[in-house]
This record gives sequence, structure tokens and C-alpha cells, in this order.
Amino acid sequence: MKWLSWQATFTDGQVLRLRPVLVAALALLILAGIGTGAVSLSPGQVLAVLAQPLGITLPWDFDVQQQAVVLAIRLPRVILAGLIGAVLAMAGAAMQGLFRNPLADPGLVGVSGGAALATVAAIVGVSRLPGSAADWLSSPFVLPLAAFGGGLATVLVVWRLARRDGRTDVATLLLAGIAVNALTGALIGLLTFTATDAQLRSITFWSLGSLGGATWPVVAGVTPFLAVALVLLPTLARPLNTLLLGEVEATHLGIDVESAKRSVVVLVALAVGAAVSASGIIGFIALVVPHLLRLAAGPDHRRLLPDAALLGAGLLLGADLIARTLASPAELPIGTITAALGAPFFLWLLRGQLRGEG
Repeated sequence: MKWLSWQATFTDGQVLRLRPVLVAALALLILAGIGTGAVSLSPGQVLAVLAQPLGITLPWDFDVQQQAVVLAIRLPRVILAGLIGAVLAMAGAAMQGLFRNPLADPGLVGVSGGAALATVAAIVGVSRLPGSAADWLSSPFVLPLAAFGGGLATVLVVWRLARRDGRTDVATLLLAGIAVNALTGALIGLLTFTATDAQLRSITFWSLGSLGGATWPVVAGVTPFLAVALVLLPTLARPLNTLLLGEVEATHLGIDVESAKRSVVVLVALAVGAAVSASGIIGFIALVVPHLLRLAAGPDHRRLLPDAALLGAGLLLGADLIARTLASPAELPIGTITAALGAPFFLWLLRGQLRGEG
């Protein structure tokens, strides 16, 4: 299939310039996300509210209620949605490049399962600790740390199972990831069975994906972890490009293949762990976004990784907008929106490409 081609041929003439379009679309979605809801604001009012703390006065009036809604409720939610969408899409692009497989995503190697298990364990376990310990573990930094630790631990187990003679077998890595995911799913089920009614509601809604808990402390808790991944993953673009040629060829070109694999997996664990702790499990962003960009702009990770961040942020912002408004005043789980939109589109894309080959 043409769209599954993994040729490492990168020329400027073959690449569609998408970044200005992605930036413009993301800016519009940010304005829409901040301005849409029970308390509505025009784009001008949104800009005026955001500019006021910077000492800038714009010619659009707003009242105190609108300002409070924007700064206390919608802005942290929009920031969190953008960051999580960006890291999920970038992590998916990096994993697909690492495994040279268009079906690879962070969930296949146990990152999502391990992060989910650690988060559920924290939700269930904190309330059973003594008061002072429970208060300390209620810090907004604890869930991201737990999720990162859980994701990294499962990845290390999978990595160890796939190692042989100093090398990592990709096929074994994927098979071990599937087995570990099954185990983490079973353990999550056991923890859910022991949860209280309040914890069960929290776990159920969280497992479907939600940004309803977005607050400034939550944003502050996960942003350092997400920012590290967003900054460092693009620096691995050259090794990922070279790996498209094959591991032997990459080694001959001077790439430390094992070091590159470790770096990608650790950064993906960091990013996905923090994202899962804040929003729950959100599917298809990591799988669909890299496919769309490879179709439009080719497989060069120097462009693919930053563009995936922009498109992933925009898609999750759009999905969150639908989740907040489709059944207003109720709020739909955002994971159901991304799955409902992503799965049919992915199948349609696959069917179209198969017809094109035929």
C-alpha cells in the first residue's frame, strides 16, 4: 500500500507545506475551545481576556463572569487538551518510526497499560492511607509520577523479555507488550472490584477519557513531564529517519541503534504516563495522526514529529469541544469521541488505499 510505504527519501519538493495550515487551525480551535460553552465569548472577547493579565487592553468588552470562566475553567482545560493531544500524536509517530510498523502505538508495548494500572492503584490506595500520607499523596504531581513509573516499569519488563545477545527483537517486543497489557488489564479489573462506589465512578469515567478534571494544579503537575517529551522527541528525528532503512543500515551509518530505542521508549513512557494520569485513556490520536501526516507530507521525522504535535493538539481540542457541547449540559467522555471519529475514518482510509492498490 502506498500510504504504508516506509521509504526514507526526503526532499523538500516532495513535501506539502502543512505547518502554517496546522498552526492556523490550532489557533482557531483554541479560540473556539475557550469561547464556547454555557457562558459564550466572541473571539475578540477571548483575546481581550487573555491580553489583560499582560497589561494589554483590546477594544472588546467582557464582564467579570466571563473573565472568571476563561481564566479558571476553560484556559487550563484547553492547555491540557493541547499538550496531551500533542504528546500522544508525537509519541505515536515516534513508535511507528522505531518499529517501522504503521500499526504500532504506545499501547502495544505496555506503556498505556502500565500507566493506567499505576493510576488506578493510586486512586484506590490513597484513601486507605493515614490522613497525613493521604494528604501528601493527593498532590497533583503524584498521579503523573505514578503513571510514569508504571508505564516505564512495564516497558522495562517488556524490553527485558525482548533482549537477546545485546539486541532487542522488535517482534518479541510487540508480543511481550500484548501479554503485559493483558496482565495489567486483569490487575486493573481486580483493583476496580475492590474500589468504593465513589472510586468506581472516578475510575470508570477516567478509563473512558476525560478532561473534566483540568485545573491549574493538574496542568502544573503534568506540564513538566509533557514538556520534556515534546522538546526531546524531535531531537531523535535523525535516528528515526535512519532506522527506516533498517537496523543494520542505521548502524553502518553511525547510529547507536540500542541507545535510540531506549531514548524513544523512555520518552514515550514519560509522555504517555503523564497524559494518562491527567486525562485517562484516549485512543486513536497516536495511531491516526501519523498516518494522515505521512500521506500528506511524507515520512521525514524532522517534519513529521512537530507537525504531529500540532495536528494531535488540534484534533484533541476539537474532540473536547464536541464532548462538551454535543450533549450539553452533560459532558461526554472524550475517549468515546476520539474512538467514534477515529475508528471509522481509519477504516475508510484503509479501504480507500486497498481499492487504490487493486
